[in-house]
Amino acid sequence: MNTYDNLIDRLIDLAIAEDLGDGDHSSLSCIPYNAAGVVQLMMKQEGVIAGLRIAERIYKRIESDVQVDFLKTDGEFLQPGDIAFRAYGRVHALLQAERIVLNVLQRMSGVATQTREYVKLCEGTKAKVLDTRKTTPGMRVLDKMAVAIGGGLNHRMGLFDMIMLKDNHIDFAGGIQEAIRMASEYLAKTGRNLDIEVETRSLKDVETVLRVGGVRRIMLDNFTVADTRKAVELINGRFETESSGGINLSTIRDYALCGVDYISVGAITHQIKSIDMNLKKID
Repeated sequence: MNTYDNLIDRLIDLAIAEDLGDGDHSSLSCIPYNAAGVVQLMMKQEGVIAGLRIAERIYKRIESDVQVDFLKTDGEFLQPGDIAFRAYGRVHALLQAERIVLNVLQRMSGVATQTREYVKLCEGTKAKVLDTRKTTPGMRVLDKMAVAIGGGLNHRMGLFDMIMLKDNHIDFAGGIQEAIRMASEYLAKTGRNLDIEVETRSLKDVETVLRVGGVRRIMLDNFTVADTRKAVELINGRFETESSGGINLSTIRDYALCGVDYISVGAITHQIKSIDMNLKKID
């Protein structure tokens, strides 16, 4: 995710601006400017911790002298009462960062925890769990970092790093064959090196893609488990396969057992529960 450092800094700056405004008047009113202190992050709920290095960046963005000592690492499954880190610095800086740090870590940990549940259900199969673009606007980089921490794989960051010919692209282009042809011509014309994935909505669509070729991956969108198994047999390893569309904790293993390479799950980033934790003063 180093490519996206600038996006992360811009997100942190926006979070600071919306929370701090023209000053933290609560702290300014009752705490001496140079007072120093220590806070620690404690888990109040079990889950996969994610975002610890982002927390440090938030503190450093507010005040570079804040020091963070990590007691845990991203990806560990923690229990209530576990301490993830301690931060040392001016009390004003610690308090200004408090809610931003909690908001980010609670959400990222929720994403990582839910991702881990889906990944565990695919154990023993070849299927890898993918995220989607169903993320909170502005939070995508952090959401996708959390997915990776939880054991999933990042699909694509946005519209710019893969050609995905979905149903609307296909319908507007005049069909699967035309969409693939024009996408291939576009890549040749522009000199871009991008993978092409095409969405299929039926076994007939799959047969069309097999005839036309020119793609890296075939998405099997809203297929039944039975039709997914048939599609995998038809494709027979000639292209990567991805199941998608409404797959949940109750059904993901059935799809994984069909032999698909990937399963994309929007729920791991847009239907999550944040993990409860707190930041408290310690002596």
